[in-house]
Amino acid sequence: MQKNNKEEISQQAINNALWRACDTFRGKIDSSVYKDYILVMLFVKYLSDTYKENLQHYHQKYGGNEARIQRALKRERFILQDNCTFDHLYNHRNESNIGEIINKALEQIEEDNKTKLKGVFRGIDFNDEGVLGRPKERNSMLKSLLEDFNVPELDLRPTRLGNMDVIGNAYEYLIAQFASDAGKKGGEFFTPSEVSELIARIVKPQENDRIYDPTAGSGSLLIRTAKQVPNRKVAVYGQERNGGTHAMCVMNMFLHGIDDARIEWGDTISNPLLLENNHLMKFQVVVANPPFSLDKWAMGFAGEGANEKGFKMDASLDPYRRFEWGVPPASKGDYAFVLHMLASMAENGSRMGVVLPHGVLFRGAAEGRIRKQIIEHNLLDAVIGLPEQLFYGTGIPAIIMVFRKNRQRKDVLFIDASTEGNYEKGRRQNKLREEDIRKIVDAYENYENIDKYAYVASQEEIRENEYNLNIPRYVDTFEEEEPVDMEAVKENINKIKAELNEVEGKMEKYLKELGL
Repeated sequence: MQKNNKEEISQQAINNALWRACDTFRGKIDSSVYKDYILVMLFVKYLSDTYKENLQHYHQKYGGNEARIQRALKRERFILQDNCTFDHLYNHRNESNIGEIINKALEQIEEDNKTKLKGVFRGIDFNDEGVLGRPKERNSMLKSLLEDFNVPELDLRPTRLGNMDVIGNAYEYLIAQFASDAGKKGGEFFTPSEVSELIARIVKPQENDRIYDPTAGSGSLLIRTAKQVPNRKVAVYGQERNGGTHAMCVMNMFLHGIDDARIEWGDTISNPLLLENNHLMKFQVVVANPPFSLDKWAMGFAGEGANEKGFKMDASLDPYRRFEWGVPPASKGDYAFVLHMLASMAENGSRMGVVLPHGVLFRGAAEGRIRKQIIEHNLLDAVIGLPEQLFYGTGIPAIIMVFRKNRQRKDVLFIDASTEGNYEKGRRQNKLREEDIRKIVDAYENYENIDKYAYVASQEEIRENEYNLNIPRYVDTFEEEEPVDMEAVKENINKIKAELNEVEGKMEKYLKELGL
């Protein structure tokens, strides 16, 4: 199909129109709830406008021959029946059962496209009285929502969008806005784009790699990583525990043109679903931003009816033998995810980048024993300290740990990118700029000492530090104050005293003249 560049719409115009559409719900429903309604409607609108344009194209191509038109439509990325289109929903916006009509359309879309969109509308109910209110209020809200999406700025036909990234970017724009609104909860489903970009550049995926995220969230980190390969010839895998977030991820993949992504729904630690021959599937690239210090991470191993307080995790309970180096503390699941990711890495040259809290670098007991094994098996390649307030809902600074299988070198690179000048300060949230990302990536690739920024530590140094990986032990960012010239200070004091005497003399003279 020919593109008409004159009709192309800007990313900003789409983003603004979508954010305005949220006004329908603001003040009535919390954004953590209404985000699903907005994102689903955007998805349906995109499918519908794409279908409409394809139909028009095939009508012209086959001169109205219905049989050939239908055959051609079935070869497209998705199937959409007329009663599932946005236009059909919009035309019925005044019906008293509009919520039910939307629900039926979503069920049909999922049924007709189950290989790609299975479970994508799980948990979303446009007829939910508990969320959307009584029929009168609910119908009014849904009518307004449909009208919000029936504007020129949200005409999402492919020829108007120009390329697939526009709709994918719009979806991610909304997710980022909702994550910002949600605060701490937002961090559970979205990794800031610049952090995703940094990890993606560090792990450097190659053509034909398998890329995996065990805590996929909305899929933004996976998508950024896959985008590093220009022809996108990679296989994308993920798993996500939260049902609503899993659905968000599947839609996000589809809107970015990644139709063959395999995103599983379930608890990655107690029930990993990406398996081959009853063993964990192996990947060339593994990336993740797991929940920080997840409490009760092992409860999935306890079995039904188990007493939560009395349960104690043991390495023998894991059929995949991921915890033989140590069982992480019950209240801090960081190393549970790290050990799972390490077990999921392919043997030859695989790379892994994971966002973690600073505590994993120095906490003792089981975590200290796990760190020792990681160092002695020569798996850790780099530790990168990030600025504070980069992530939604937490002001604490985080780190990225980079791992490689079959490393040739035995040193570990420490980078401290947390200091002033290495990021852009924001009112609510700080941000890594392009030059900051490039500086970190260059330091990682050059793998050499940089004063007050990067340090290459030997295994022996790390052993001497008892496997404590706290960045200040290796990167000295202390700025010495300039020495004070006491003679100059003394001279300055004398000068001030002389000036003060002169002023006091003048004051005394003026007071005498005034007779005071």
